[in-house]
Amino acid sequence: MASAAEQLAANVSLSQFSKATDLKKRLWFTLGALIVFRLLSHVPLPGIDPRALEVLFSQTRGGVLDFFNTFSGGSLERMSLIALGVMPYITASIVVQLATSLSPQLAAIKKEGESGRKKLNQYTRYGTVGLTAIQAYFIAVGLESWGSTQGIAAVVVDPYLFRFTTVLSLIGGTMFLMWLGEQITSRGIGNGVSLIIMAGIVAAIPTTIVNVLEGGRTGSLSPILIIGVLALVIGLILFICFMERAQRRVLIQYPKRQTARGMMQADKSHLPLKINTANVIPPIFASSLLLMPLTISQFAGKRVEGDSAWGDFLIGLNQYLAHGTPLYMSLYAAGIIFFCFFYTAVVFNPEETADNLKRYGGFVPGIRPGKSTADYLDYVLTRITVLGAGYLTFICLVPEYIVARAGIPFYLGGTSLLIVVNVTIDTVTQIQSHLLAHQYGDLIKKSKLKGGVRR
Repeated sequence: MASAAEQLAANVSLSQFSKATDLKKRLWFTLGALIVFRLLSHVPLPGIDPRALEVLFSQTRGGVLDFFNTFSGGSLERMSLIALGVMPYITASIVVQLATSLSPQLAAIKKEGESGRKKLNQYTRYGTVGLTAIQAYFIAVGLESWGSTQGIAAVVVDPYLFRFTTVLSLIGGTMFLMWLGEQITSRGIGNGVSLIIMAGIVAAIPTTIVNVLEGGRTGSLSPILIIGVLALVIGLILFICFMERAQRRVLIQYPKRQTARGMMQADKSHLPLKINTANVIPPIFASSLLLMPLTISQFAGKRVEGDSAWGDFLIGLNQYLAHGTPLYMSLYAAGIIFFCFFYTAVVFNPEETADNLKRYGGFVPGIRPGKSTADYLDYVLTRITVLGAGYLTFICLVPEYIVARAGIPFYLGGTSLLIVVNVTIDTVTQIQSHLLAHQYGDLIKKSKLKGGVRR
């Protein structure tokens, strides 16, 4: 059931949009920033042969490169200045969040409020620079040797110069995207980093549609299969919208308070616990871990064929970990479930929530404040996380199974659908909030004018 605020936001008239000048400025700024992001994705790194790179990348389809290339909007495939996208920033953010739950010093900084948040953000930026530098160096070294056994050279300049320029270029590109995301968050609409990832995913949709239509024209894809995939995508989007808004509301009651005018009535509120507290982190982590061996062997090329027992083991492992195989599906589901419970435990602390409720006089009816409340919240969170883990597993495994069994020649990922739907819901909610604030501002102005006339 929708809350009163959601019902009020749903009744906001879009006719107010033309009058909300601040909202229009924010939307135009967001659109311009995303256009800059798309333009940068076509600026290649210096010293790269685009034709050789295209040939080499076409030979590594199905690995972790496809996964990260989807999030970067094709920037990784073209080896542009923003080939790494915002993934190093996301990784650094997750590491800092994990560290705050494990380190007492960082946990104390987190409790300092706004100053503590700024310090943690600065640590995240330092971590982003370090991770980007490491990844950029290994990308440069990998590009130098990539395709050497096939006589294809993607790098056409001096190796040491190429490493230096690649590290500097990728650090600059990632830091610029991080700054651009922060600007969108403060001066635009929605979460900037999430919108950049979404823009990269949405940018691949026209190419996917063209491939589907071309497959239907040539007969490689049957019309029934195309209609079935379209119905599946629509059904998954509707299911994601329903589950992402689903929450378990824990009743919180506050005692009666004594004031100068007498006794005030006891207040009630709700503590909303999302069914999917971990968001899209579990599928991203599970996919990265599973696709890493396949990507390593693809970069190694023919050097792992029969040279050693390790090479034979790696080739056999990749055969069992191919998309759609029972081992891959089982490990993928296990990874999603594990990271779902693990990340939920990191982002939500029942003890801290129970202490905050006790500090402000709130309590759960029938549950003693303190440790009993923390145990109850942990019990409820564990039960709804089971549903959340099952929901994420279903969303991610169904497209994988369909793609493997039907032989669909394009990537259809549940993680991409999750990101697009989540970011869209969040952005639309913020637009409604701005329209609602503008509508309230007009009402306040009218009431002031009426009050002036009465005087």
